[in-house]
Amino acid sequence: MKNKKILITGGAGFIGCHLVKLMVNKYSNYEIYNLDALTYAGNIENLKDVANKSNYHFIKGNIQDGAFLKKLFKEHQFDSVIHLAAESHVDRSILSPMDFIMTNIVGTVNLLEAAKENWTSFDEKLFYHVSTDEVYGSLGEEGLFTETTPYSPRSPYSASKASSDHLVMAYHHTYGLPIVMSNCSNNYGPYQFPEKLLPLFINNIKNNKPLPVYGDGNYTRDWLWVKDHAKAIDVVFHEGKLGETYNVGGHNEWKNIDFVNLLCETMDELLGREKGSSAKLITFVKDRPGHDLRYAIDATKIKNELNWEPSIQTKEGLKLTAQWYLENESWLENITSGAYLDYYKKQYS
Repeated sequence: MKNKKILITGGAGFIGCHLVKLMVNKYSNYEIYNLDALTYAGNIENLKDVANKSNYHFIKGNIQDGAFLKKLFKEHQFDSVIHLAAESHVDRSILSPMDFIMTNIVGTVNLLEAAKENWTSFDEKLFYHVSTDEVYGSLGEEGLFTETTPYSPRSPYSASKASSDHLVMAYHHTYGLPIVMSNCSNNYGPYQFPEKLLPLFINNIKNNKPLPVYGDGNYTRDWLWVKDHAKAIDVVFHEGKLGETYNVGGHNEWKNIDFVNLLCETMDELLGREKGSSAKLITFVKDRPGHDLRYAIDATKIKNELNWEPSIQTKEGLKLTAQWYLENESWLENITSGAYLDYYKKQYS
């Protein structure tokens, strides 16, 4: 394969760190540049096992800074962008929507502009935008999201991602920018920031703290093993058709309460507790505004066209995830204490 210089944004985050490690280790002829602002959810510690690789480069910077991005593109002459940097937590978007507008919308436009202005030719270039199934809104009890499902975002987070999706596609149609896009379902696995359901609940179970479940717990989500998602991004990056969108799902549709109960059973087993002990910690709390009832991905297109499908199912994935967090207590303690933020701000300021 040809040598490439690839900019991966948000590479110190949850999904990003798995993708960066996959690309660095799999493609020794690629130069991988990881651009991350190292905000609360970006942790350079996630990448310590590739930090000394000759084809890996870390750049601290914020995609909200358009002038910085244009200078960066001019200096390094990237061939491709894989754009993962985003504010991604629905609850935070309800409390602080402007943060999501600035990063997810303005930041994406800044990247598009930097690519458009610095790529004098679009030959052998690619802008890959990674998005979410939440842009499609909420499903009823039946049906699946396909690539042609109309957008109907319900939260500031999903609205900001929907806007960025439309802008990426607009730059393709208006300026001819070579793009691909994927929309994924709920990711889970190692290195996820503990505001998200699984790492939060694993930590709470370990410490015998309540497990706050929204409403009646009957919200349904499709769960995707994060390393399967990284492999899907790799496939779409190399084989996806320009101008196309690919839905990436785990074929793991679960009601939240059933998913939490399965986690409780898994944790009882791993912690050597009496069966049913962890489930006693479940506490139903007031629902959040605009809570979508059901998400479910139809991943037929990526399977038929690019020969990708998930390799890990829920029971195995949950056990692997829980084991990782239990075996990496220091990582969890550091990230929840915020101590790593102070340290890495000094290191990379």
